[in-house]
Amino acid sequence: MSVISTEEIRTHFPALQRMQSGYSVGYFDGPGGTQVPVGVAQAVSEYLLSHNANTDWRYPTSEETDELLHQARQIFADFLGCCSREIVFGNNMTTLTFHLSRTLGRLWGPGDEIIVTQMDHQANQAPWRSLESERGLKVHTVPMLPENGTLDWDVLTKLFSKRTRLLAIGGASNSLGTVNDLNKAAHLCRSFGAYFFVDAVHMASHMLIDVAEIDCDFLACSAYKFYGPHVGILFVRKDLEEFLSPPRLPCAKDYLPESLETGTLNHEGIVGASAAVEFLTKMVGTDGSRRERLADVFEVLHERNHRLVSLLWKGLNEQGHVQLYGPGPVQFRTPTIGFTIEGMDSADVAEQLADGSALFLSHGDFYASGVTEALGIEQQGLVRAGCACYTNQEEVERLIMSVADLSN
Repeated sequence: MSVISTEEIRTHFPALQRMQSGYSVGYFDGPGGTQVPVGVAQAVSEYLLSHNANTDWRYPTSEETDELLHQARQIFADFLGCCSREIVFGNNMTTLTFHLSRTLGRLWGPGDEIIVTQMDHQANQAPWRSLESERGLKVHTVPMLPENGTLDWDVLTKLFSKRTRLLAIGGASNSLGTVNDLNKAAHLCRSFGAYFFVDAVHMASHMLIDVAEIDCDFLACSAYKFYGPHVGILFVRKDLEEFLSPPRLPCAKDYLPESLETGTLNHEGIVGASAAVEFLTKMVGTDGSRRERLADVFEVLHERNHRLVSLLWKGLNEQGHVQLYGPGPVQFRTPTIGFTIEGMDSADVAEQLADGSALFLSHGDFYASGVTEALGIEQQGLVRAGCACYTNQEEVERLIMSVADLSN
């Protein structure tokens, strides 16, 4: 297996040419949205300039659009390990999840229950919580254990009952890099006859997803977290189609996937999202199916990023005024680290790292406010460093030294 080097990968990202304070910018903000390779931008531009049309009409640009959307569904079916009829496109994960919650909410009523987690992004809580007022459901929250940044599985297990209709859980924490045990969660759902929804927005950029292996009913992700435009993707198990009656226009199709897609789609964004997946497949020099090449690429990128995140964790952990949160690098995790510097607000840390060292890090609660609440740092917030396919060792070492300068 041969995957192109990090330095060769970097040549595809024009944003990496940006200079500030005498340095090339180090983008550690990937968990909030990665940079985009030139091929993705070209795919968006090519669609808009040469193929732009609405669907289902009998002239060339409309037929070309139909074909591009058909290809996109197959590309994302390969990306998630499902069939193309199970791929739904939308504006983003949040919009898709709200639409799905309203659709499922039509099946439920007072006395029914949903389980969410304290660790999750608000986009995987608010859509389900909205059913409390709209449909009279009860929503339970699984707490996070602050000592290691993992879910309290004892509580989660006890919350399940014959009234449980759905578990909504994140594949991985966008704040701490914790990877949740989805197979264990799926087993609980199957034991109680509950639906299983996975927020894979953070997870999808770091590991190959197999919805059949996970055994989920629904899974959502967003392409802008893995080098694409701002487009959401939702997997819906096709054998659930007969139970779903989404709110839709009278003229809309009444079968998957179109029944869950509202209005005209973002065609150029979907084309660009497909190009992002194809960019990943082209990193590998081996033959094989798209799915096989994606497996090879994710394996190598995981190994590279594990080395970087281990280096970063060790370098930050050796500094007396730095506090690290979540699982250490010896555990299976994503290359995302949350930390604080004693006596400093997270926004000030991020600003000084950007101004002085050209290192772009996110700060705050990242719309997963339950995490900072559990850690007792709601006011201070976290500083978040995330590695992507283009992150190199020089940037990690610069970050370690820059944090040391601030903490001293």
